[in-house]
Parts: sequence; structure tokens; C-alpha cells
Amino acid sequence: MKIAFATQDKLHVDAHFGWAKSIVIFDVTAEGYAFVEAFDFGGKLEEDGDEDKLAPKLEAIRGCAILYVAAIGGSGAARVVALKVHPVKVPQPEPIQDILIKLRDVLKGTPPPWLRKALTRNVRCSFDFAENDEVSHGESHC
Repeated sequence: MKIAFATQDKLHVDAHFGWAKSIVIFDVTAEGYAFVEAFDFGGKLEEDGDEDKLAPKLEAIRGCAILYVAAIGGSGAARVVALKVHPVKVPQPEPIQDILIKLRDVLKGTPPPWLRKALTRNVRCSFDFAENDEVSHGESHC
């Protein structure tokens, strides 16, 4: 399964989806993980209400099962979910390698329901964006 990470340094999940300098993609199985591709984004990345700047990032994560982010706005999260990609917010910067190892280990056992759904890529999520403009999945990250 392909996993995407929003990152500033290509080593940590430490970026808001819309402001990320890079998106790195890995393929994860119960046997291990492998780097697939890195996408770098330039130009104006800060919050400015310009939804069009998300288009290249959305294209980069197409085909992924999960997207790890430090933060994501409601509109961005809706567009990610529309691609059948499950967004997961990490509460503080976390090494990508640590997440990959946790995912690999979880795949060896019995994945939690949210991960089983992501594995099938038939995820149908709905979020209530009225209360909070950011998606937080609490304990849903591994």
C-alpha cells in the first residue's frame, strides 16, 4: 500500500498539507517498506486562500491509501478524501521512518478498522468541518 507524507525536510511529518515543501511516497507491506518517489513544491506555499495550489499535491498523492500530515484544512481534507486517501494528522513532528516501521508492524498483525478500510482503498469518510477546520484522528495514527 502506498503511503504519502507531508514534509518540509523529507525526514519528518512536519508540514501542513497546503504548505508542504515536499510529499514523499513509500510502499508499505507486512514485510517492509520502500521509497517510491518524492515530489517537491516551490512557489508561494503559505496560507493564502488559493485552493489551486493544492492541485499538484493532490495529484502527487493519487493512488495512496494514507496521507500523514501535521495539519490539513477542511477543504483540503475533503479533496484528499474524495481521492479515497485517508488523512492522518500527527500531533507533533514525527520521523517518517518511525511511522513506516509502526505501519509495517501493524500490517503483520490485525490492523485497526480504519487501516483495514484504507487498505481496501474503498474508504468512504465524512468529516464534520463545521466545528473544527482541521482533521484530527486522535488515536488513529499507529
